[in-house]
Amino acid sequence: MDKLKINSKEVTYGDTFIALRGNNNDGHKFIDEAIKNGATEIICEYGDYDVHTIIVPNTKDYLNEYLNDNYKYLLDNLKIIGITGTNGKTTTAFITSSILNKLNINSAYIGTIGFYINGKLIKNLNNTTPDTLTLYKLIKEAKENNCKFIVMEVSSHSLDMNRLASIKLDIALFTNLTQDHLDYHKNMNNYLNSKLKIINYLKDDGILIVNNDSEYSKYFNFKNKKSIGKNLSTYQILDYVNSKDLIVFKYEDKKYEVKINLKSKFNVYNYISSLAILNSLGINIKDIINVSNLVEAPPGRMETFIYKNNYIIIDYAHTPDAVIKIINASKETFNKKIITIIGCGGNRDKTKRPIMGDIATKLSDYVIFTSDNPRCEDPKSIIDDITEHLENNNYKIIIDRKEAILNTLKTLDNSCLLILGKGHEDYQIINNQKYHFSDKEIVLDYIKNN
Repeated sequence: MDKLKINSKEVTYGDTFIALRGNNNDGHKFIDEAIKNGATEIICEYGDYDVHTIIVPNTKDYLNEYLNDNYKYLLDNLKIIGITGTNGKTTTAFITSSILNKLNINSAYIGTIGFYINGKLIKNLNNTTPDTLTLYKLIKEAKENNCKFIVMEVSSHSLDMNRLASIKLDIALFTNLTQDHLDYHKNMNNYLNSKLKIINYLKDDGILIVNNDSEYSKYFNFKNKKSIGKNLSTYQILDYVNSKDLIVFKYEDKKYEVKINLKSKFNVYNYISSLAILNSLGINIKDIINVSNLVEAPPGRMETFIYKNNYIIIDYAHTPDAVIKIINASKETFNKKIITIIGCGGNRDKTKRPIMGDIATKLSDYVIFTSDNPRCEDPKSIIDDITEHLENNNYKIIIDRKEAILNTLKTLDNSCLLILGKGHEDYQIINNQKYHFSDKEIVLDYIKNN
């Protein structure tokens, strides 16, 4: 499997290059580059080349069948958990894996913030849910490190593109569905239908867990189904005491209390989802509770820093729903003036831009609109879309993101600064080129020197 490559840039001498056709690229265009880099075998749908060539009707089907026939054994004795939804995937998956690690059960996490084994970052990933070949390679590495559980985020794109292929899930969790990725899915119905495909990957004896408080939960059905939420649910959230970070919930008519190290109400759903997953896999609730206060949120998810009399929060929130939740949670948690730095990504869903601007200015005391991965769009044009119809004028525009952060840090006084949109990311994408950029590094450097 290590000699199989689908990225021509990764090819070395003796490799087999498989030319996959995707939505944006056709691997056949890169066959010459793969041969130049040392490929000695090509698997493609057409063409004549100077190295050994295998012509197949569909290269994606060929790859999926090859992996299933030769490497399906890697899935033996593994529990695989797939988490899908607009918001909450990363935190829920990460803390699920973290709790397993605290219980001395080897686990791997695959998702937006990278590939982790037993809590250690092994490598960053290009996609939330990698392509099928990469997934199998990660599973192989996890298996070699004695992992018994793999917790993975499952994006709507990956479900639409069948990246899971022959991988079957023991548990599938649906967190919620709110507006995002409509540049790809075009409408919410298509977006929902992509998410629903996760049910197809459940084992016959697998378990589906849904967030009952999402209006879309009614569409997710499976013979073995459980639920979480404030509404009548298998794992019912009864209360959250913000000042004590204490959750009260009920399971099978018994009340439980658990102290967590995760700020805000929206993390209550993430935590209870994790608990439901682990308990459904046979782990005792009391054992889960006993280690829960040792678990931290993943990087870039409500990551909080104190500077003088201010709180600074870095968060990945980049959807309308996520922005609402992070601002409201910060108001309740910190009880300070809310200043928000935010932007919208280029070459992505344009319809959410004015919605994001409206939310930010209505819920924050003051807003700074800036760049967030403008890609091939003009950053000013993106911000114009955000601000075009705003009712409030409690904002200013600073296109350069570093300048926006530093300028705001200099004027902070008894406030809560939210820096939203990029979270764990350590890059900006400008004209499809990645440049090193980290909100966290800028903040920490400023705090250190001031």
